[in-house]
Amino acid sequence: MAPSSQPEFEHPRKAFGWAARDSSGVLSPFNFSRREIGEKDVALKVLYCGICHTDLHMVKNDWGNSIYPIVPGHEVVGIVKEVGSKVQKYKVGDKVGVGYFVESCRSCQNCIDNLENYCPKNIVTQGAKNIDGTTTYRGYSDSMVVDELFVIRIPEGLPLDAAAPLLCAGITVYSPLKYYGLDKPGLHVGVVGLGGLGHMAAKFAKAHGAKVTVISTSPNKKDEAIIHLGADSFLVSHDLEQMEGAKESLDGIIDTVSALHSIIPLIGLLKTHGKLVMVGAVSKPLEVPAFPLIMGRKLVAGSLVGGLKETQEMIDFAAKHNVKPEIEVVPMDYVNIAMERLAKADVKYRFVIDVENTLKPSS
Repeated sequence: MAPSSQPEFEHPRKAFGWAARDSSGVLSPFNFSRREIGEKDVALKVLYCGICHTDLHMVKNDWGNSIYPIVPGHEVVGIVKEVGSKVQKYKVGDKVGVGYFVESCRSCQNCIDNLENYCPKNIVTQGAKNIDGTTTYRGYSDSMVVDELFVIRIPEGLPLDAAAPLLCAGITVYSPLKYYGLDKPGLHVGVVGLGGLGHMAAKFAKAHGAKVTVISTSPNKKDEAIIHLGADSFLVSHDLEQMEGAKESLDGIIDTVSALHSIIPLIGLLKTHGKLVMVGAVSKPLEVPAFPLIMGRKLVAGSLVGGLKETQEMIDFAAKHNVKPEIEVVPMDYVNIAMERLAKADVKYRFVIDVENTLKPSS
């Protein structure tokens, strides 16, 4: 690896990164400040940060809730450089990660049940307001300060660049596989879409011992799915003959597609008691027919990322079973091009920014 172009770690209140300043979504160098390290805080030097579709939506204010300037990034991997006086889980030098959330109320039933991801008062990693009113500037930057509760330990043997997308794409598909009982050996699991989420769903399902069928609109992805990702079979969703031949063959489906699409053919692929789980954030309402559900006691459900306990479980599982995302590592100054390519689905399958070696201070 080339020598780092960053200066040695400085006091975390002095920070720099890349930010979008308006809904054009164009990112450029940005100097800002971090909070002082509290007694339960961990300060980390950022090494890698994944680029997610959520980043793209946030910098362009597609969901109407972005706060500018916004420093994106919620798939963050780094090394601990300083800890607060009461930190118990981490020490200087530990390899750690930060995912989609950096705070929750800690007292609601969801938090008690290790489901901080569903806490109504949680604070997301990017473009939100902290408890003290400051903005959550995050992973496209040189450093972060985070409460130790929201920090994930990166296991030895897991490459740090590959670990970054697991903190979003990985846990987004791992959580529904576990919760809906689709993680059992011998089950037949379908995966709709073969992008950042879809390729991870296929890999985790295979690692759990399931038979995997990838379902896509693109026939040219068949070889990629079967030869490269290890799927057992492939269906073209608009091929009526193929879909009819696979009718009532799947125990469950993880649907990762975020564009509007019909789920009626997918429901037809499910066995009795089959489960169709939506993890793609489709912005428009889907048509859900009652009759096909009633006739097979089938379920259409949804899932967000997992809580902190489950995220740690996921990343430990990934290290143990060698489950890694397919990544393209890019320099910080490539981020705007990467965003354009991401919007066109021109990546296999996840961009990761080499923050440590390519982020240069803003003058």
